[in-house]
Amino acid sequence: MKKKWLKLLVLAMALSTLLAGCGQQAEKKEAKELQPLAIGLMPDTDSLPFIIAREKGYFDEEGLKVDIQQYKSAMDRDSALQSGNLDGAISDMLAVAFAKSGGFEVKVTSFTDGSYKLIASPNEPAKSAKELAGKDVSVSRNTIIEYVTDQILAKEGMDGESINKVIIPQIPTRLEMLQNGKLAAATLPEPMASIAVHNGCRHITGSDELGINPGVIMFTSEATEKKTEEIKALYRAYNKAVAYLNNTPREEYIDLVIEKGGFPPVAKEALKLPKYHEAALPKESDVVDCIKWLNDKGLVKDTYSYSDIVLDLLK
Repeated sequence: MKKKWLKLLVLAMALSTLLAGCGQQAEKKEAKELQPLAIGLMPDTDSLPFIIAREKGYFDEEGLKVDIQQYKSAMDRDSALQSGNLDGAISDMLAVAFAKSGGFEVKVTSFTDGSYKLIASPNEPAKSAKELAGKDVSVSRNTIIEYVTDQILAKEGMDGESINKVIIPQIPTRLEMLQNGKLAAATLPEPMASIAVHNGCRHITGSDELGINPGVIMFTSEATEKKTEEIKALYRAYNKAVAYLNNTPREEYIDLVIEKGGFPPVAKEALKLPKYHEAALPKESDVVDCIKWLNDKGLVKDTYSYSDIVLDLLK
């Protein structure tokens, strides 16, 4: 009788362990059932961690489906964001402030590693921003490109009216006109700036020399409230991609990023990548300076604080 009870006790304990294990697996499975995220990218080096995360399966490892949508102009990207087609995007402080000013709530969740450079055309003799006074310089109006251009001019004691700003929103078109000598200069993001130099244009200066970094990743406030765990999972995958880019020989991924990033073939030789950083919050000065520029130009009436713009989901 005693042996019979002992057997029953052992059987009950084994069954209990089995059920507990099944319950834990069910909970683990349930925890991984994340909602999909739609992210907007631009044709620049900031997009590469997202492309690597998708192509190397880092999003899949986190149980996250990410719909990557690529845009050629900031206007098209922002329209998609505000129409509800995107949860978030690679963007900049200016776009964030414009959205908030228009009543569309968004939050910055990290900075990016992109840079923006003032590039002279092949036949342009100017070697400094000051020597471009009165000449045709292409930018995209009221964007990070114009902001960086104005900051470059300010360093030389010039204002935004010192040059003739030629407004070309689409980056590939701006690059083509610069290379064809139809402009004296243009401000371009990477990799388009490096492509221009590779094709005979000349680097003058840029955001790296100024020590500014206004590029960001932003999400709609709705996404930060309803998809918090998804955004955290996205950043875990993003950080894996950063580690891959920083520690893998260029030749192992360059063909992949050229194809999937939508870059022209010449970028294979010309592309210069930054040292990528794991996801982190932007400097307060980068936020404050961008808002001041917008206020001074009368583009945004309200003055936003750092906490109005930035939300920490990286903990």
